[in-house]
Amino acid sequence: MAELVGVFAASHGPVIVRDWDKLTPEIQASLNAAFEETGRRLSAVRADLVIVISPDHWVNFFMNNLPAICIGVGEEHAGPPEPFMKPYPYMDSMRGDPAFAAHVVETAMSRDFEPSISHHLVLDHGFCLPLWKMKLDRLPLILPIAINDLEPPMMSVRRCLQWGRLLREAIAGYPGDLRVAILATGGLSHSIGEHTMGQVDEAFDQRCIAALRAGDDATVIHQLEDGLASTGNGAQEARNWVIAHGAAASKGFDLIAYLPTPEVYVGCAFAEWKL
Repeated sequence: MAELVGVFAASHGPVIVRDWDKLTPEIQASLNAAFEETGRRLSAVRADLVIVISPDHWVNFFMNNLPAICIGVGEEHAGPPEPFMKPYPYMDSMRGDPAFAAHVVETAMSRDFEPSISHHLVLDHGFCLPLWKMKLDRLPLILPIAINDLEPPMMSVRRCLQWGRLLREAIAGYPGDLRVAILATGGLSHSIGEHTMGQVDEAFDQRCIAALRAGDDATVIHQLEDGLASTGNGAQEARNWVIAHGAAASKGFDLIAYLPTPEVYVGCAFAEWKL
């Protein structure tokens, strides 16, 4: 039977690799330490497959076709197309598990969830940057799930929690011998293309972290539904964290690091949920 062996989250942001050499040694060291500790923990659970939850940054979808959620069900996934993501070390080795992916989709449909699917999903920096920076000892199989965190209407925080529960159920119901981890990427507070770009909303981030750490679903829903409306547009990626939170049965988490870093535009955060 499949087993959920770890649930993690890590921020992403183009500047973390695109302008890496422009960051101070202190910022480089802090970010490296946070990514690598998250990677050490992910490697330690010996996952055969990792479900990576991230937005699609206008690579696979645009305004004429913008699904709320899309599951990549292909045998392999194309690597990041952004020039700043080269040389990405896993460009030719991001393989999927179609049988497990089909099971997740079938479980979702049987429980009145209607995801989109893609047999040829291209994984951009949101998916790939944390995998790269975490310096994993090996890359597991990948089940990518693209969440619309970019443009309204978006899934409610409550629905994100339900999706997390659904993923937990799907993993538990898979008959194959598979060790599964979840990695939510993105967030916390940041703005892209807005007048607040470069500002980090530390107060929102701390409320978000406190709510997830406490594990109470009502508090998570209240804090994020209210807070996401008044902080930067990039903070919408906290929905990915909520899905991970739901998959971990809302048991709270260990905050690996919180690094409010205006130099990369992001309130960078890293966490492991308790299972």
